[in-house]
Amino acid sequence: MTESSIPDHPSPITHHGVAFAIWITGLPASGKSTIVAALTPQLEALGYRVEVLESDAVRRVLTPAPTYSHAERDLFYRALAFTGARLVAHGVTVIFDATASRREYRDFGRSMISQFIEVAVECPLTICMQRDYKGTYKRGQRGESSTVPGLQEPYEAPLNPEVTIDTTKIQASVAMEKVLDLIKERFR
Repeated sequence: MTESSIPDHPSPITHHGVAFAIWITGLPASGKSTIVAALTPQLEALGYRVEVLESDAVRRVLTPAPTYSHAERDLFYRALAFTGARLVAHGVTVIFDATASRREYRDFGRSMISQFIEVAVECPLTICMQRDYKGTYKRGQRGESSTVPGLQEPYEAPLNPEVTIDTTKIQASVAMEKVLDLIKERFR
């Protein structure tokens, strides 16, 4: 990925506060979507217009027959970050619910969105594999996929996330409160 040629637009002030983006990243089945499900209604209750960009849902539109190649992932995460940036520029708070296994994917999003929070969801691979309700790791172990982050491909954890959550130690409701506290401190 290269630096964006798209200008960085400041986040607009909406009647509910500043629009911003939250990128919730972690291994597949680490608990990202559970945190997003708890956080979204809380933000809406505070008056934010919220759009969740969940990678699997977006991928079904952008790459209906995904190969998960490096080139495809580079393009997918650029498109995801661009979409999020456009929404934030129009006053919509965005939650990225996406593994984004390479730091550069998330850094690209941060470069495009001035009001950006990165949330690192930590969970050991063995526990993620036990939680794997989508079958991602099983497909990787059977050889049906060769690019599962944490299994065959490296997952690059954030170096300086604004929030770190260990889902083996706290429940989703407590994790959501940690993120919500930062949002209230920063944007309210």
